[in-house]
Amino acid sequence: MKLNIVPARTGLQWVKLGMRTFFKQPLAMTGLFFMFMAVMTVVSMLPYIGTALVLGLLPAATLGFMAATLETSKGQFPMPWILASALRAGRQELRAILLLGALYAAGFLLIMGLCTLVDGGQFARFYLGGGSLTHETLNQADFQGAMWVAMGLNLPLSLLFWHAPALVHWHGVPPLKALFFSFVACLRNIGAYIVFGLAWFAIFMFVIMLTIAGVTLAASAEAAAVAVMPAAMLVMALFFTSLYFTFADSFIASSEESPREENHDTA
Repeated sequence: MKLNIVPARTGLQWVKLGMRTFFKQPLAMTGLFFMFMAVMTVVSMLPYIGTALVLGLLPAATLGFMAATLETSKGQFPMPWILASALRAGRQELRAILLLGALYAAGFLLIMGLCTLVDGGQFARFYLGGGSLTHETLNQADFQGAMWVAMGLNLPLSLLFWHAPALVHWHGVPPLKALFFSFVACLRNIGAYIVFGLAWFAIFMFVIMLTIAGVTLAASAEAAAVAVMPAAMLVMALFFTSLYFTFADSFIASSEESPREENHDTA
């Protein structure tokens, strides 16, 4: 396995591949995403440990959705248990994935702790607890400072874990090496990832504005507010479907270990 350097325009290809794969099995992929979100929501409701458990399970859950994308891209129907691919693997891989989960949870909670030093915990309580956000709180300099600290520190954390679960699962890379390789792959292909992120942001904003405008014309502003959530969830399902392709194009593996079994050329 070695790093593959791709041009910036590949970011758009990843988006197109994600959409194309999603619409091969739209009901299955939508159902899997809602199942993924439902499990995370239920776990988050556990007292004291819910948030930490959700963070710890996120690498394994993301890997499960990537595995579902791979199955769909090969023309197969992704069954619900594919979301637990990491947890159903061998004992060694299970330990590695759980270690990644623990490291991610620790890193994220550390970031929230640092944000608390900036604004006394307002941003952390809002972000982790899902409470309401008032206009006055949003305009507070301390709250804005904590928000920018969280955004700045979450970026390197995300780059560390972007490919790490997939590297552990499909290539048997040890967890710490997987974190390093993931970070390097994202940095070396930063142009493609920027295009990828901007494209999905544009799609998200377009779908939300179109939904609001369409429902408001047909019904009311209240109905539009209700319709925004399903529209946002659909875009998120499409986004998660595209994650596998960012991994598949960032690394070159020998034929016997490569999880990529078809040509994804969009030409």
